[in-house]
Amino acid sequence: MAQTVAANTKWWSGGKSPFNVEYGKLMMWYFLMSDAFTFGAFLIAYGTVRVSSPSWPDPNFVFQSFPFLGSGLPLVFVSLMTFILIVSSVTMVLAVHEGHHGNKKGVIKWMLWTIIGGLAFLGCQAWEWTHLHHEGAWWGHNPFPNADGTVASTNFSNFFFTITGFHGFHVFSGVVINIIITIMTWRGVFERRGHYLMIEKVGLYWHFVDLVWVFVFLFFYLV
Repeated sequence: MAQTVAANTKWWSGGKSPFNVEYGKLMMWYFLMSDAFTFGAFLIAYGTVRVSSPSWPDPNFVFQSFPFLGSGLPLVFVSLMTFILIVSSVTMVLAVHEGHHGNKKGVIKWMLWTIIGGLAFLGCQAWEWTHLHHEGAWWGHNPFPNADGTVASTNFSNFFFTITGFHGFHVFSGVVINIIITIMTWRGVFERRGHYLMIEKVGLYWHFVDLVWVFVFLFFYLV
């Protein structure tokens, strides 16, 4: 009797059931949740060390350079990097939108723009890393003094290169995945399947990468 009642129970009486999620999309959400814990652990560790330190390098002094324009432009370059990544998230939204309408050409167009945005961000990050390395910053080395003029520990550079490097690896992975998906779209794989659900899945990953950068930008560059 109890089994019959359980089988006949209607768990959702609204519109589209939230439990009716495609398996691949659900697994992507699980992966993003686990990845969020990893990024969260990094940022919590960074915040703990920074709060417990009597002083810390000033981001306006550390990140004040811009390619071909020299120094004296605090946070301008990293703001450009953030803008590029946010725009790439918008183009991904447009690619998903075109996929919902079965527009193959539209999906390819906006996926290509997303890939260009990702490559541009990686290029900017490569320049930033190279510039900081030329100034003497690297894992185990921190040439920048604290804001109060005292000698800073290597915690700043260690956390910076570890967290931004980990995020950069995610962006690189996302670009590679986007290239593969775009090629599959161009070859008509999803058109033959009758849906572009895979675009939504990679879109979830790309939006996650963009969202994580917002927190990295806030913790390292603004606070």
